[in-house]
Amino acid sequence: MFEFDWLWAFLLLPLPWLVRRYSKQVKAQEPMALQVPFLAEIAAAQGGQDPVSAVSGSRLWWLACLIWFCLVTAAAKPQWLGEPIPQLQPGRELMMAIDLSLSMKERDFEFQGRTLDRLTATKLVAQDFIERRQGDRLGLVLFGEQAYLQAPLTYDRKTVQQLLLEAQIGLAGKNTAIGDAIGLSLKRLRETENPEKVLVLLTDGANTAGALEPLQAANLAQQEGVRIYTIGIGGEGGRGLLGSLLGNRGSDLDEQTLTAIAEATGGTYYRARDIDELAEIYQQLDQVEPVERDAGFYRPVSSLFHWPLALGLALMILLALIKGRS
Repeated sequence: MFEFDWLWAFLLLPLPWLVRRYSKQVKAQEPMALQVPFLAEIAAAQGGQDPVSAVSGSRLWWLACLIWFCLVTAAAKPQWLGEPIPQLQPGRELMMAIDLSLSMKERDFEFQGRTLDRLTATKLVAQDFIERRQGDRLGLVLFGEQAYLQAPLTYDRKTVQQLLLEAQIGLAGKNTAIGDAIGLSLKRLRETENPEKVLVLLTDGANTAGALEPLQAANLAQQEGVRIYTIGIGGEGGRGLLGSLLGNRGSDLDEQTLTAIAEATGGTYYRARDIDELAEIYQQLDQVEPVERDAGFYRPVSSLFHWPLALGLALMILLALIKGRS
């Protein structure tokens, strides 16, 4: 959209005529303090004494008026306003820590008539959660016997989704290092100055590996101002057949520790026994940690004053050439 920022500048358009109209009245009293460009040309066109012929004076009149119009137009600051662009408020720094221990192979989730393992169900639901977190910087930590950073904090939600889809059970070992996963997430969250820092940790077991104890890690998170939401995943029935065959004690869900971690940091512990409960948990996370909405809009502005200014200067040169030949 085209507009003038200083529209009032066009009030100056009749200034040369006003000066000419009343200059005779003040000439006898004192010299003119206001010098109007091209006044001589205007006077010539109105019949004043000037060596230029009447025809030439008429041309100079219109040329002088056009120059004055260009200069006033440039002074009015013409500009082009672009389409409104939404401005998002600064979002959260949100890390997701996902358990890849062998117990996540347990197939105790039902979806559309199919039986899914716990990791596949997590991927299915977490993808939608990631897609909804527009405005947040998301990071991904995967952990088993060790914890490692899969995706640093980024606004690129598609990349985080893809890296989560590529995660494989057992990639980080068969046991569960919950404390180390929290510690690694805190290390990344500590690097940002954003006060809104959140960790969503999902596991189906208890801490059976790693150097850092979960409650010790929770105390560090509380000191750093990081809220931790813990999700215990898996159906009822303890370790299940797969856990028994593998001898993996990590499939014994330690709800007491997960609850203590969440409460120590101002978060909440959630229990997901099926895929519907898991989807509901992520929707509740959207409510307790809402996505920042548009704070307003801004419109890019392109200044156009240089066009009438350049035209006015070119006409001034033309006027000087005409007067020089007179």
